[in-house]
Formats: sequence, C-alpha cells, structure tokens
Amino acid sequence: MPRFAKPDVTIPATTSTDPRVGHLLGTKLGGGVSPRLVLLGFPSDEGVHRNGGRVGAAGAPDEIRRMFYRLTPDAERHEEFVDLLEHTLDLGNLGISDDVEQDQDLLAEVIAPHLDAGTFLIILGGGQETSMGHFLGYVRSDQSVGIVNWDAHPDVRELRDGLGHSGSPFRQAILHPSGLCRQLVAAGLLPQSVARSHLEFVAAHGGRFVWRRDLSPARVDEIYGALEGPAFVSFDLDAVDQAAAPGVSAPAVGGIPPELWFHAAYRTGRTRTVSSCDIVEMNPVYDRDFAAARLAAVTVWYVMKGLVEREV
Repeated sequence: MPRFAKPDVTIPATTSTDPRVGHLLGTKLGGGVSPRLVLLGFPSDEGVHRNGGRVGAAGAPDEIRRMFYRLTPDAERHEEFVDLLEHTLDLGNLGISDDVEQDQDLLAEVIAPHLDAGTFLIILGGGQETSMGHFLGYVRSDQSVGIVNWDAHPDVRELRDGLGHSGSPFRQAILHPSGLCRQLVAAGLLPQSVARSHLEFVAAHGGRFVWRRDLSPARVDEIYGALEGPAFVSFDLDAVDQAAAPGVSAPAVGGIPPELWFHAAYRTGRTRTVSSCDIVEMNPVYDRDFAAARLAAVTVWYVMKGLVEREV
C-alpha cells in the first residue's frame, strides 16, 4: 500500500491581494471534484549512488516545493492559472524503501490510475531513476509512450551488476519486454558528455538526439510538434548550464540557458500529446542560494502556464 508524507514546507504569509501558489493549491477539490493536475514527490537517489554520482537528490521534492509555493499565479492569465492551481492535487512525497526497483514499481502503481483518467502529472524527483518508474506507470496503464529527455547525456548506460541506476532508465525503457517505449528523443546533449556507443544505441532503436548547440526556440517547437501521443517529458536539471543550476547531481558546462529551458517547459504543458513530466537530479546539498531549486520551481510554473494555454 503506497504511503505519502506531507511536504515539509512553510507557505509564506501574504495579504489576500497577493496570493501565492501554496495558498491556492487544491482549494477547490473535495466533494467528488477530480483534479486537473497531480503533483507527486519521489525522494529517491539510490540510483544516483549506484551510478557513482553526487547523492542528495532525495531532498529535492520539498526543496522545489519550498520555492514553488512562494511563486505568484501568472499575472497575464491570472484567473485561468488560479483555477488550475485550485484544481491541483499535491499528493506529497511517496514513501520509499531505497530498493530502487521496488520503489519504481510503487511509483508506477500510484501514477497509472491518473494516467488512465487523463489527469496531467508532474513528478518531482529524485534521481533520474525516477523516469523508469514514470515509464512503468504507462506500462501499467497499457499505453505506448514517446519520451523526450532534456539532458546533457541520453541516460542509456548499461546496467551495473544487473541493476538499473540513474544513468540507465531510458535503456531499460527501450528494452522493456512490454515494447511500450515508442521512441526516445534525447535533447540538449553535450558532445563532451556523451559516449558514442550511447548515440548508436539510441539510433539503432529508432530514437533521435539533438545537440545543445542546435537548440533554439524554433527547434524546441519542432521537437514538440513532432510528438505523437501519449508522451512524457523528463527534465534533468543536469542539462542546464551550471551557472544557473549548481545544485545538481552532475553539473554541465555549456548547458541549456534558462530561457530556452523554460520554453521547453511551457511547450510541455501546451502540447496536447504530452500527458506527464518529471523534474529530476536537483540536489539541495550542492545548491547555491537556492538557484537550482528556484529553477526547478519555475520549470513547474511554466509547465502549468502551458497547461492553462493548452487548446482542448
């Protein structure tokens, strides 16, 4: 039976004319009203440990919420944004065991009913092993899914001693016996951070990859425009230049700038074929002045902005 921990977050005190996200979340739920959006924390970083990375991402879900709850609704589409917040359910953080495979199965169990219901999901990781549990939710829902991974590297490494880790989720998804991973698009790659064999693996299995140097707002639009549904998007904060995202598991030099990253987040919400997303690898232990936590929080905000403006 899944267990959830209430977020350990204090909502800032403001006046009634200056409401913040944390004041509005879920206030119109109850009485049989279904959520339009579900937030869920997955505080796991054992996969990062297995991969030899900097542990600490397990503390990210509440750190992201701490910054997210302080944000204001969109001043340009205020009423619509407030309505989405009022119909957003924050489940809290999933209770985990540090058994990566067991925890991934548990995450899949939790999210599958929401995928069945057509409710948009935002999962706050945790290490990139979050994405394998995310994929398994689609397997439980029996939905073939396309995946966009915003990352400096494609995360298709081989397993270690037969075990998955934060560097292997998309290899595991592609090779899963269900055959339900339709295609992987790995975007934002840095040539100094990618093994050629990993590119060959992606290409051999019908995937695509896009270098960081080739990204522009128009190219981001092209990536989303080509997506068939359903699809999910993974935002690995490692992809963002370390000047803007110091608190991550594996910092990137020359990574994606925030404005382009936020455009991708907006398109995630705006694109009808996208059903869910995860935000992973934020590491509070190494953050500086909450920079990466703020970046992750604003990423969530831009996904929601896109959802508000999504055409039915």
